[in-house]
Amino acid sequence: MTALLFLPLLLPFALPPLARRCLDRLAPVTALWTLTCAVLVLAGASVAALGALVLNGLLKVPVLASLGELVHPLRTASDLVVLPAAAGATGVLTVGAWTLARSAARQLRAFRVARTQADRRPAAGDLCVVDSPHPDAYALPGRPHRIVVTTAMLRSLAPGEREVLFAHERAHNHYGHHRFLLAAELAAHCHPGLRPVRAAVALAAERAADEAAAAVVGDRKLTARAIARAALATQAARSDRPDFAPAVTTGPVPRRVAALLAAPRRRSRAACWLALLVVACACVSAGASAAGVLAFHHQVEVAQGEAVR
Repeated sequence: MTALLFLPLLLPFALPPLARRCLDRLAPVTALWTLTCAVLVLAGASVAALGALVLNGLLKVPVLASLGELVHPLRTASDLVVLPAAAGATGVLTVGAWTLARSAARQLRAFRVARTQADRRPAAGDLCVVDSPHPDAYALPGRPHRIVVTTAMLRSLAPGEREVLFAHERAHNHYGHHRFLLAAELAAHCHPGLRPVRAAVALAAERAADEAAAAVVGDRKLTARAIARAALATQAARSDRPDFAPAVTTGPVPRRVAALLAAPRRRSRAACWLALLVVACACVSAGASAAGVLAFHHQVEVAQGEAVR
């Protein structure tokens, strides 16, 4: 049982290298959905495994065992394995909960400030222009959705490039990319191996918005030039937007520009196998976690005298 619970704690470390390959080989939208679903499943499986390890160790304590109405000793692996594993799992869950609470509080404050600022400005449709000397632009979720652009950013771009900017940010709002970013942020606090995947999910969201903007304006070179100029304009600027509010300047911009200037990739067999590998990794983790938790639950029932070994 304990061995099964360790598997979901190891598999998340395999996702970051797979994520980098997904970004290179899969279509942006496919990569975004594949990585987000996988990271959520891996995070949930790891939290369930950590929780089972914590309970496993707690029920070794006589006082807690009596509170759990155990009439027989709980049969598990050696205490030399169970107790250190329970202590480590408790530490990981505690740190994860603390960092998640801090991140949530910080992001909520930033969102409230950005939302208040946008709501106080007159909007032309979904466009909200903020008078600021610092170039910035991002998609602000909420009701209604807003595209927040500063006057300095508008001055930095030509008219055609502004259309690319607006199309890019509208794609973020239309497809709800902030939900993918929030999911990756949540998963990053559940397991340390999933932290690098945040950047991969953010890049996949930006690439998906890049392709949507290029389809709207009908010019991939113009789209690439607009993204590059926007990134150069914001290079030294400071933005107070929340991390889950996607922006045209997010991620490695040279990589995004190169992808726009290159010919679109055709679907290949290797890309399909790569997506299947990511899905299989998530499924194995979920299966091992579920089997480990069920086995632990059965051992508890046996110790309580409610089930036969």
